[in-house]
Amino acid sequence: MSYTAKVLKFILFATLAISFNSCLTPEKALHQLVNPFIGTGGHGHTFPGAIVPFGMVQLSPDTRLEGWDGCSAYHYSDSIIYGFSHTHLSGTGVSDYGDLLLMPGLGKGSFNNKEYASEFRHKDEKAHAGYYAVKLNKHQIQVELTCSERAGMQRYKFSKTDEQPHIVIDLEHRDELLDVELSQITKNKLQGKRISKAWAQKQHFYFSLEFSANISKIEFKNWDKDSTKKTKAIVYFEKGSKEILAKSGISFVDIEGAEKNLKKEIDHWNFEQVKKEAEEKWEKALSKIKVEGGTQDEKIIFYTALYHTMTAPNLFTDLDGRYRGMDGNIHKSEQGNIYSIFSLWDTFRAAHPLYTLIERKRTVEFINTFLAHYKQGGRLPVWELAANETDCMIGYHSVSVIADAYAKGIREFDAELALEAMQHSANRDNGGLKAYRENGLIAMTDNPESVSKTLEYAYDDWCISELAKALSKDSIYRVFAARAQHYKNIFDPGSGFMRARINGGLFSPFSPSEVNFNYTEANAWQYSLFVPHDIEGLSELMGGKKALENYLDALFTSSSNLGGHEQADITGLIGQYAHGNEPSHHKAYLYNFVGKPAKTQQRVRQIMSELYKNAPDGLSGNEDCGQMSAWYVMSAMGFYAVTPGSDKYIIGSPIFKKITINYENGKQLVIEAPKNSKKNIFVKSLKLNGKGFTKSYISHSELQEGKLEFEMSPEHNPKWATETENCPKTQIADSLRIVPVPYFKSPANAFSDSMEISISVAGKYEIYYWEGDESAEKKAVLYNKPFVIKNKSNFFAFAKDDKDKKSNIVKAFYPQADKNRKIELKSKFADRYAGGGTNALIDGLYGGDDYRSGFWQGFQAKELVFMVDLGADKTLNYIALNCLQDQRSWIWFPKEVKFEVSGDGINFSEVGLVKNEKADDSNDSYQQKLGLKLRKNARYIRISAKNYGKCPSWHPGAGGDAWIFADELIIE
Repeated sequence: MSYTAKVLKFILFATLAISFNSCLTPEKALHQLVNPFIGTGGHGHTFPGAIVPFGMVQLSPDTRLEGWDGCSAYHYSDSIIYGFSHTHLSGTGVSDYGDLLLMPGLGKGSFNNKEYASEFRHKDEKAHAGYYAVKLNKHQIQVELTCSERAGMQRYKFSKTDEQPHIVIDLEHRDELLDVELSQITKNKLQGKRISKAWAQKQHFYFSLEFSANISKIEFKNWDKDSTKKTKAIVYFEKGSKEILAKSGISFVDIEGAEKNLKKEIDHWNFEQVKKEAEEKWEKALSKIKVEGGTQDEKIIFYTALYHTMTAPNLFTDLDGRYRGMDGNIHKSEQGNIYSIFSLWDTFRAAHPLYTLIERKRTVEFINTFLAHYKQGGRLPVWELAANETDCMIGYHSVSVIADAYAKGIREFDAELALEAMQHSANRDNGGLKAYRENGLIAMTDNPESVSKTLEYAYDDWCISELAKALSKDSIYRVFAARAQHYKNIFDPGSGFMRARINGGLFSPFSPSEVNFNYTEANAWQYSLFVPHDIEGLSELMGGKKALENYLDALFTSSSNLGGHEQADITGLIGQYAHGNEPSHHKAYLYNFVGKPAKTQQRVRQIMSELYKNAPDGLSGNEDCGQMSAWYVMSAMGFYAVTPGSDKYIIGSPIFKKITINYENGKQLVIEAPKNSKKNIFVKSLKLNGKGFTKSYISHSELQEGKLEFEMSPEHNPKWATETENCPKTQIADSLRIVPVPYFKSPANAFSDSMEISISVAGKYEIYYWEGDESAEKKAVLYNKPFVIKNKSNFFAFAKDDKDKKSNIVKAFYPQADKNRKIELKSKFADRYAGGGTNALIDGLYGGDDYRSGFWQGFQAKELVFMVDLGADKTLNYIALNCLQDQRSWIWFPKEVKFEVSGDGINFSEVGLVKNEKADDSNDSYQQKLGLKLRKNARYIRISAKNYGKCPSWHPGAGGDAWIFADELIIE
């Protein structure tokens, strides 16, 4: 063989060997596919530090002390680290936690966080599931973090050994301290507690902290000059130390619990062992869903999303089963672990339905946690944090989680007690619920965000009705099935949107893209389709399935411009669809309900490809404790739970060629889509366990074992799942249908001479109305045409179907203003606080105790000055300006109100100066009439209300401009 041939033969064998060896290279471990930096930029509000699945400890760097984008204490745009604390919130919109901050340094330490902080570079950061590392520029210290469930471990490597190493311990970090304890126990141990106030009004935190080296010296900082309580410490170690480790057990119960947790979970100093165990826990958790195919970025996005769904809720029980209850007392769990951090307005939509698939046992523990809250605190959680109910967001979505689990066969909890607790949530009076029950809707004068609350309460009530039906509680089922239809009472057939009700009518002017206080972090476009439990009833109101399809088309293709006030949560816009906030999350899947599954497939793939990426700003909005990520996990697998509380999932478009779900009971579901690609996004056909599957929805039981096979195509199949019998359907039984509440229509809320009134209703029903008071219903007459009123009037109306079933009664009050009175505003009110327009201060309609109720006029950073012409000389006996104070919203009573009168409108004389004497720091929202008695003839009145000025130093908005809110000028 020639030399050349030998060389060629060698190259051939070498090439084959390299190819063979590369084929044998193991795939990257799943925990290595997690990129904890996704969501740390933009408005994702995640943190990159170490945690184990659903763990109590979240050990992470803190780069930001305050602000909306500092909710997790870390933001990717920052370049300074203040230290490493043990508790963090993932993706929330309000900040808290940041307990027990440690920060290493060299030389003389400082208690000042600006002095002990250090710059860092992102190129010096590393993170994967269960591990984080960074080099601090100051002193070139390498920091590594890992943890177990209830304990954290930090490793500090010092490159310089000629200076004395130290570690700062800061218990003042971030939140307001209510009580504190910090003391040295042994030569290498400190223990303490931190009771603080932030989002959680009283959060207990206890710790036991040990170092691998003995303390050579320690300095403490007292809480204040009059206190002996220690809030900070600088712990010094012998010079020459190259490496020091710190390990800390935490507890929400007591120091003893923290000590036990530490001894049991990390009883050694082997950092690598703790890291390896954390990685193994993540490997096991992430292996519940195995994906094959797809790009590397898609895998990283998927496993990071799955990881984020497991960063909350968090363990709240110590190893001995003790936990702090909603009553503030210590309890011991007999039914598994208790958890904290339930962002239920977000997570009921996709995160908890995902848990019913891959976290069945934990779902039972979540529900038992809810029931413990009910027994100890008297209510189910809304947004619970560290044994505190924050009452953040709307609805009572614990009921959704419970009903969803029960519908899917998860029943290892006391269902009778659950139903009792669910009814209790629905029958409280807070948040507009009293008006909702009595009137069938919440008007904007009853409670802010009235449209969103009416819709979400209606869905929650359907969840209650479903559990009641399953438990054969027929009377309860019927009551809540009726309440579940209250969404019909705010539907406007004229515009096709859900609209706020006010004074018996519809709030105007109306623009569906306007962001205002009638909707929760959204507008009419984004909320009007939140009727997941009765899509049939909704489409019927809208005019049929085609009308619903047209709405969806317009939703995704309309201009993304928003009107009204700024709302930072409305992000990730495709048209008016806002994926960055939860009310939009189910909408792309609604096309299946109208027989257009291909449109669902196209939009779902668009959202996954455009609004999720492998980058710090890879989320289009707040992560919200796993919800944003759970949407991706579910959608990437090819289905989504549009209606939690039902056992049905709606088919979408998977993005991987193969997905294997490994269930806790050992069974598997394999999802295959071998032809999947960025072009092949449409479902040509579907098989379940080898048999053709023609429905665009699938049940929970059908997903429990076997194989689901997608045949994907670049073109949609007009025959697959387009027939009515193959489309999903949610509806309420015809026999239980309610009659919608009618609404009055008028050009204004008040009039001077006369005004025409008409009455309408959503649907074909008879309308009856009468004037007077509600008890005069026997005077009701059939409405058949508009009528004119010439005097102030109270009207009542109801609708009735052909079986004599009646709607709730609606009331409208039309005050008659003095036609001779005219107002001239010298100050411009804010557009979003117009109160009904120019005449709001003299129209006879009063605002409620909430500034968002619709009738108040708001003026920021300016005096309120206006003049009223009475039309002729009048004898004035009393004049007053009715104002509102709600300092939490930067609204204060005027410092003083000056009243002047005139006969000609030019020359005015002062008749009185009324100073505000109410406290400026009350947390209540309340009204006050600032006025005076007098005896004076005049035609013109001029009012000057002096603004409070700047928000005071004690206020969260210190230095900001205060508001005046006024309605109405009272003249007697």
